[in-house]
Amino acid sequence: QIKKIEDNTNRQVTYSKRRNGLFKKANELSVLCDATVSIVMISNSNKLHEFLTPGTTTTKEVYDKYQAAMGVDLWAKQYQKMQEELQKLNDINRGLQKDIRRRMGDCLEDLTYHELSSLKEEMVNSVKVIRERKAKKIENHIDTTEKKVRNCNEVHKSLLQAFDIPKDEPQYGLVDNGEYNHVLGYNDDSRILALRLQPCLMLVQDHV
Repeated sequence: QIKKIEDNTNRQVTYSKRRNGLFKKANELSVLCDATVSIVMISNSNKLHEFLTPGTTTTKEVYDKYQAAMGVDLWAKQYQKMQEELQKLNDINRGLQKDIRRRMGDCLEDLTYHELSSLKEEMVNSVKVIRERKAKKIENHIDTTEKKVRNCNEVHKSLLQAFDIPKDEPQYGLVDNGEYNHVLGYNDDSRILALRLQPCLMLVQDHV
């Protein structure tokens, strides 16, 4: 009795053996009878196996011969479906381009009053969203900058403590850029923080 083999392993073994036997018979038929044979097989695991008569370029060549012999067009329906899908995509693309131009102030002549009001409301809401996003970006930038400033202050304080320098001593200061001569430097994230000894001015009074 011919029925489905339930055991998966036995089913795969049987498929492999009979497939090879079928391909062997097809090859013998194509050689003995000079026939064009094409076999396409897909297993239950979606693996494709194909036999094509030696000397035949592609499977499509066999299908073309089939169409010529039967007087049918296998690709007409698929081509028509693809053309319809292409037309839908082109319509969507044209609609999107028109919407973009309207948001830039063009192609407004054919819009009714209600459509113009709706477009205006959409753009107002869009501007609101953009402003909120911009404000959030600025807020994040301010927070990041404040953290960097606090970090610099902490580094400055640590350096003052390390060299036992009073915090309010006027002749010592934190420098962030410029030329550094006679400095004690500290490297932090590619920025050079340095303590610079500023020259003290001495006033000399001439005594008469």
